[in-house]
Amino acid sequence: MTDPALDADSLRERALTTLTTARARTTLLTSCVEDPDLTAQHSPLMSPLVWDLAHIGNQEEQWLLRTVAGRDAMRPEIDGIYDAFEHPRSERPSLPLLPPAEARHYAAEVRGRVLDLLESTAFHGTRLTEAGFAFGMIAQHEQQHDETMLITHQLRKGPQALTAPDPDPAPLFTGPSEVLVPGGPFTMGTSTEPWALDNERPAHRREVPPFHIDTTPVTNAAFQAFIEDGGYDTERWWTPEGWAHIRQHSIHAPLFWHRDGRQWLRRRFGVTEVVPPDEPVLHVCWYEADAYARWAGRRLPTEAEWEKAARHDPAGDRTMRYPWGDAEPRPEHANLGQRHLRPAPAGSYPEGESPLGVRQLIGDVWEWTASDFLPYPGFQAFPYKEYSEVFFGPEHKVLRGGSFAVDAVACRGTFRNWDYPIRRQIFSGFRTARSAGDV
Repeated sequence: MTDPALDADSLRERALTTLTTARARTTLLTSCVEDPDLTAQHSPLMSPLVWDLAHIGNQEEQWLLRTVAGRDAMRPEIDGIYDAFEHPRSERPSLPLLPPAEARHYAAEVRGRVLDLLESTAFHGTRLTEAGFAFGMIAQHEQQHDETMLITHQLRKGPQALTAPDPDPAPLFTGPSEVLVPGGPFTMGTSTEPWALDNERPAHRREVPPFHIDTTPVTNAAFQAFIEDGGYDTERWWTPEGWAHIRQHSIHAPLFWHRDGRQWLRRRFGVTEVVPPDEPVLHVCWYEADAYARWAGRRLPTEAEWEKAARHDPAGDRTMRYPWGDAEPRPEHANLGQRHLRPAPAGSYPEGESPLGVRQLIGDVWEWTASDFLPYPGFQAFPYKEYSEVFFGPEHKVLRGGSFAVDAVACRGTFRNWDYPIRRQIFSGFRTARSAGDV
């Protein structure tokens, strides 16, 4: 039997590492620009960066210090200001937000008390404290807001504020364009991943007919072929809602792209550059992904198909945590954690491929699926309905796999993201599929 004290020490170390990693990233994202950029709203789709900073601290205080530790509120008067459900993003600049210095001080004071709490917490007794779930939930929450803040940096006008090395060059991928995923049941979701969130639960068996799925995400070059073939001007490739949306908003290319003569350029974190042909396409909405798939004679994979391609090992009917197995992600597996500020070339990370040979299922770009965001059989909201339950329904489409902007703590083979089908500012791409037997 494993020593419980060692288990507690291991959990405490994991919680400390993930919280510290998240805070270092938050600090980078809020210290690389001057205060006017922190308090400005760079897009009505996004909050001012300073709102995200104080919201991170407020959620940490509410869940770890008040709920887990039972302590009195430090700043009860600001709870409503930083309630994401009380104020839509477009209204947040008009709120009496904490100024940058005060927001930093508040978040730091909360974190100091949380680290003291972590030293004395027993990782059992309640569902929130079991296996350090509450600490993991808060680390994931902060990393999710870090990704949101990175999106804000991409939307921000002005000179480059963030830098990171590019992914390693990769030889042109010459493997098969698609792989066959055999039909049959597999275990979807999880009941054992200690920090999995409520919408990933419970594990359940799904029957999935055989299908083919792209070996890599769809590239910029492939998407340009859709554009040059009149994809944005041909109604038959689009759903009625998608066609109405792109006509209303005069959409003719992925977000941040513009044509300069015969070549396409894009703006990426303050830098204008030629669109790299071998990278996965980025900043496309669900309607664009779906239209491309129709144009290519294919379709978007369902959420169940995506997860089976990512987690199912036909040898022994085994379901894995990640495409490469059960080990935590390493740099050779996937492009995660804002280590780079762009996707890696399609076909990168051979050590991260699935047993069937599918690559880049984790990291690089969030991948749109055909599925609505719905609960699994036996779903139970925990620890609050507003995390998942209020978003269930056909209004939101599921994205899988994570992007270069996602930290490993908030990205698993079971992790589910969701958004409106019109969203393009997110780091979204896709891959296509077809049913076995379809030509």
